[in-house]
Amino acid sequence: MTLMNDELTELLHRLLTGWENEVVEFKEAARQFSVDKTGEYVSALSNEANLRGVSARWLVFGVSNDHKIVGTTHLVDSQQRQSLKQHIHQSIDQGLTIREAHEVTIDEKRVVLLEVPAAPQGIPISWKGDYRARAGESLVPLTLDKLDEIRQQTIGADWTALVVPEATIAHLDSAAIARARQGFAERHAPRLRASDIAAWDDETFLSKARLTRDGMITRAALLLLGADTSTHLLTPHPAQLTWKLVGEQQAYEHFRLPFLLNTTALANRIRNVQLRLLPPNELIYREINKYDERSILEALYNCIAHQDYAQNARVIVTEHSDRIVFESVGEFFDGTPDDYALDERTPRRYRNPFLVEAMTELNLIDHMGYGIHRMVQDQVRRFLPLPDYELSTPDEVKLTIPGAVIDEAFSQLLMMRTDLPLEDVLALDRVQKGLEISRPANTRLRKAKLIEGRGRGTRISSAVAAATGQKADYIRTRAQDDAHYARFVVDFLTEYGGASRKEIDELLGKYLSELLGETQRRSKVTNLLTRMRKEGTIYNAGTQQKPRWKLV
Repeated sequence: MTLMNDELTELLHRLLTGWENEVVEFKEAARQFSVDKTGEYVSALSNEANLRGVSARWLVFGVSNDHKIVGTTHLVDSQQRQSLKQHIHQSIDQGLTIREAHEVTIDEKRVVLLEVPAAPQGIPISWKGDYRARAGESLVPLTLDKLDEIRQQTIGADWTALVVPEATIAHLDSAAIARARQGFAERHAPRLRASDIAAWDDETFLSKARLTRDGMITRAALLLLGADTSTHLLTPHPAQLTWKLVGEQQAYEHFRLPFLLNTTALANRIRNVQLRLLPPNELIYREINKYDERSILEALYNCIAHQDYAQNARVIVTEHSDRIVFESVGEFFDGTPDDYALDERTPRRYRNPFLVEAMTELNLIDHMGYGIHRMVQDQVRRFLPLPDYELSTPDEVKLTIPGAVIDEAFSQLLMMRTDLPLEDVLALDRVQKGLEISRPANTRLRKAKLIEGRGRGTRISSAVAAATGQKADYIRTRAQDDAHYARFVVDFLTEYGGASRKEIDELLGKYLSELLGETQRRSKVTNLLTRMRKEGTIYNAGTQQKPRWKLV
């Protein structure tokens, strides 16, 4: 959270006067404080916050043991604070980290407050393999009863946590187990040696990876590692990922267990061709993949980790010519997509905490909400429209990852202005898609001269195009673009007397931007012909199925 100085002063006063009732740890730390000890306190405070039912608690530097403000120079610059956050994130086994390092000065004495999020429901937090708690003002191991209390929080409602009594290790895929060991070793390097992990028998490994309960196979283990012939153990759930190709070419394929291997197999079916983008003031195209491979896998893993398995539905991935749509059942469970896009939210709870923890152990996902933020950043880095979440249907989530340019001005702006704040990029993306933006965002972007027009006519500003040196391109693709292309159609019809839709597509195809997808090109031509017909310039002398366009 972002707090003003007055709010921080009030918060610190409340912590100092009511510390017995707060999950808070005070440290003098006049100059510095051990990173390892900080990590232990993060684990302890996070677990204690979970058990007390609060969203976050505090580790405070610059306050003595008797709760007097003494001041500190610890974490004095932003680089130190960022380094600490990264180290905590890498060494906390579940990927949790501190949210913010707040500073407040009282009587010329500097105090730093680290905001520590609560452990998610069902997932205790450990530091380098040890679960920590607090007894009074001392650090102690998290007791078994508290560990069980956290883990049992959602186990009754978690479909993936249930044991399948008739399942044995023989029902798991050996190649999937080998791949799981590799991911587990990557996740825990360098704390655990790969040779030690390889020496574990399968029962030990599955227990360490949080895939079994009391040595028994869970539904989560079958989903991720189950053999193709073990699907019947999850009946009536279909245990499938389905890929569909739609458009001029059509195809489909179902991918069954094990999901750990078949997510990659599905991702490989997606046609990931090269796109060519021309940066402002340059003569050489940049070539990028149509889709970012990491984003495709991130989206698939999110569908697996967060869908509502009680509804017995498959995950569906639909490939269009200019986008991929990922569909999974179950509403967006905690917060909104924009919260995670801006990296402003850590999820407090999960629909499937047992499965989420196992996938985290295998290095497939993190469970701190960074996945959506990474997908957004990958699209920004590649100058393409941002991912969209459709939440209109209450019991399903649709994620669309665009694979084509919508508005060249948006892509060129990203090439030219790598310093744009992410919240502005999110707002500009909504502008290019014809969606509304908030009043503060509208005011901010207009003040920066990044957008122009009113209401539904709001668009990325001509001043942006002028700054890129692409004024002629801007004029062609904005108000005068239809007149520009209509002139080609009129000239063709004057010369030849008439034209089929195919002939007009071929005529305009060489002039339309290479960056437009196939569907976008066809829609643009359709809209142009409709407008020319309504204006009385042309008419259809053929049929609706086989049009023949002529001049009026």
